[in-house]
Parts: sequence; structure tokens; C-alpha cells
Amino acid sequence: MGAADSVEPPGDAGEGRELYLEFCATCHGIEAKGGGPMATVLVLQPTDLTALSAGAEGRFPRARVVQRIDGRDPLVSHGSPMPVYGGFFEGQDIALRTDSGQPIMTSKPIADLVSYLETLQD
Repeated sequence: MGAADSVEPPGDAGEGRELYLEFCATCHGIEAKGGGPMATVLVLQPTDLTALSAGAEGRFPRARVVQRIDGRDPLVSHGSPMPVYGGFFEGQDIALRTDSGQPIMTSKPIADLVSYLETLQD
């Protein structure tokens, strides 16, 4: 196991859960498996967020998740970059260590959300 495998989650998972339920569950579903009520109107179906580590050789892909949420790695699934609520997550910049061990700047709400998503991995 490498040093990055033991990196602590970057934020408050409890706060992240609240953010997830408010901003993400509509598309990704309460269980985060991609079956939210808005999924049927999206061009691309929402990702199963419980399988992010499985799709990345067993390591949670923090950098990719942060960049997908904050728009640095845009995904146009509903006519605009994901997330629809991107402006909410701006500001409050902090540095967190990614799965590779390198720091990445993001906001406190995104760090909390990422921490929660890590707890969902199968």
C-alpha cells in the first residue's frame, strides 16, 4: 500500500452528505447509484458514484472527482457543464491531497462532498 492509499478523507463527510442530498441526489439518486428522478432527462446517464474506486483500480480518484464537480473536467449531460450548482461550490479554497498524494485546490464544500463520496465506495 502506497502513502496515498492511507490519505485521510479531505473534508467532513456529514456535511458532504447534506450537500449530496441537496445538490446531487436529484440526478445520482439517494443511493448514489445513478437512478435519480432527473436521470431520464439527461443526455448522459449519471455515474454510479458508489463504484468510483472500483473503476480506478481500487483507489478513490479524488483529483478526477474534484475536477468533475468544480467544472475543470466538464461533463455536459443536461445542456450545461455538471454541476448545475457549480457556483455554490466556489470560494473557501483549501488544499487537499489527492489519490496520487499531490495537493489540489478546491473549496470546502467540495472537499466535504468528496469525503462523503469516499464513504460510499463498494
